[in-house]
Amino acid sequence: MKQQGTERQTVAFALCGSFCSFGAVLPQIEVLERSGWDVLPILSASAASQDTRFGTADALKEQLRKMTGHEPLTTLQAVEPLGPQQMARALVIAPATGTTMALLAAGISSTPVTLAAKSLLRGGCPVVVAPSTNDGLSGSAAALAALLQRKHYYFVPFGQDDSYKKPNSLKSDFTQLPETLEGALRGVQIQPLLL
Repeated sequence: MKQQGTERQTVAFALCGSFCSFGAVLPQIEVLERSGWDVLPILSASAASQDTRFGTADALKEQLRKMTGHEPLTTLQAVEPLGPQQMARALVIAPATGTTMALLAAGISSTPVTLAAKSLLRGGCPVVVAPSTNDGLSGSAAALAALLQRKHYYFVPFGQDDSYKKPNSLKSDFTQLPETLEGALRGVQIQPLLL
């Protein structure tokens, strides 16, 4: 997925508060950077402010600064220009929580991540969604199904991550994120979608 020409193209990359997935998601930002992408990080309110057993919010912001060379965008004002000013070719939401998918499905753009999606969708840019939610086969199933039917939404292949202990939980195979982005830019959903 090496970019053509000398100027790097930008992809916006939003992380939501599925904190346990950060360890699998962050290496994919490095893969995109090595492939020639300029990655512009966005954090949901939870990811930007909550310290958890998986790390602190400040450490996450610092890691993203070092990886991408950009200050993470964390406000509505910061993400609103993404589409109108053609600041990115696509948006990746990884991990995408059930809450974020529900807001997207309902057309609610009240968070930095959902407003970033709205801003880029207005110009027909693809949104790549990488679900990671404990209720993907229960409470979040309706939102997931709604987004699967929407134009310009593409999904990183996903499946049950622990079918015996957490039978409703879904998690993406984040290693397929770069390939999913490449396909989305061509208007193609990579397959198989369900793992």
